[in-house]
Amino acid sequence: MKENLRWLEYGAALRGPKFATFQRELTKYNHCRFQCGFPEAGWRDDIALQSRVMIAEGEFLEAVRNAIRPLARNIPVDPQAFIRWYEQLKIDGPGQGDTLFPWLATVATREQMHWFLLQEVAGEAGFEDLLAVTQVKMSERAKLEMARNYWDEMGRGAAKGMHGPMLARLSSYFGIEPTVDNVVPESLALGNCMIGMASNRRLAYHSIGALGVIEMTAPGRAKLVDVGLRRVGVPAKKRHYFAVHAVLDVKHSQAWNAEVLLPLVSEDPRRAQAIGEGALMRLWHGAQCFERYRQEFKIFAERTAA
Repeated sequence: MKENLRWLEYGAALRGPKFATFQRELTKYNHCRFQCGFPEAGWRDDIALQSRVMIAEGEFLEAVRNAIRPLARNIPVDPQAFIRWYEQLKIDGPGQGDTLFPWLATVATREQMHWFLLQEVAGEAGFEDLLAVTQVKMSERAKLEMARNYWDEMGRGAAKGMHGPMLARLSSYFGIEPTVDNVVPESLALGNCMIGMASNRRLAYHSIGALGVIEMTAPGRAKLVDVGLRRVGVPAKKRHYFAVHAVLDVKHSQAWNAEVLLPLVSEDPRRAQAIGEGALMRLWHGAQCFERYRQEFKIFAERTAA
């Protein structure tokens, strides 16, 4: 990666070969970004590279902000009105009601489910880690709810209940091994965007919005994926990740909106715009993924009938 850094010029590309190259290389960088290490003689070079990557990442994130700008023009700043606007995203936000998920539940073959899961696992940036980074220096009430959410993600102290390993067990069952070469760039971009928002403090409230909208919109999709996995013969213990998220995230979302979003916007109405943009950025990336997946499966209708 250090030998050829031309990809750093492609951060603002959201389509085409430059987009694919940038997302693959940023994914490689992010794979090492938060790994624990030791002091080494080349630390100055590492920091110099990190600075260049963060600027390119910033160009990418700003390009996504520009892409969702038409949807973010009228985000309310009144706390209660903002919560109503935010909760409406579950109905009419980007990617909601996509026909991909009923199709997965009722039609997809085992091989197609395997391909879908390969993409989804690659785009999973680690909710618990993103949450842990995002909550730094948040106000007390919001931090407490985020801590309760984190504790659930961590299986309430029981290794077998940790959500990350649940997904890993399903991946192992299917023999899933994501790489930058067998995963579509739209999925890589989703994970890169989530990491970018969480790891840059100027986008901390964007990350709050993105994490919350995952909790709010995931249950319906998770339920349909679970139905599809059961239909193709996946044992209950192996698909537990989706079964859990079909139920638990409903409670998480209600608490997140009431105990994180509402107090944060009440304390400072300027946060509404940032939180709303973050939610739209996450949903926009999801919609891009769903469209790309449907192209793979030759499903062309975007949304279920109203």
